[in-house]
Amino acid sequence: MTNEMQSRIDRIVDQLDQKKAEDIQVFDLSDKEYLTSYVVIATTLGDKHTLALLDHLRETLKPEGESFIAVDEGEQWTVIDLGDIMIHLMVPDYRAKYNLEEFLDSLGKRDNR
Repeated sequence: MTNEMQSRIDRIVDQLDQKKAEDIQVFDLSDKEYLTSYVVIATTLGDKHTLALLDHLRETLKPEGESFIAVDEGEQWTVIDLGDIMIHLMVPDYRAKYNLEEFLDSLGKRDNR
């Protein structure tokens, strides 16, 4: 991972952590054939918290040069596509139900934060 990429991931994780996201995990898929190089997954405290986290990320990351290519916005599961980084914000029930970690673990390395 380049220093620039590490810095971007750290900023994202720090912003999520500051706003009380839980169980933040980063998956390095940069050497895999996957649609993005890194995936960040975080558990939210509920529907409103999911949307508040999205708003916070937009407010803090856009001025730092991040491009929000696409956002699939939902109260229970929001996906943010930054191109080479994809962020999943999920309420606990959805995170347990869809278990993205198991799929992503089969592809790459996990960095528990």
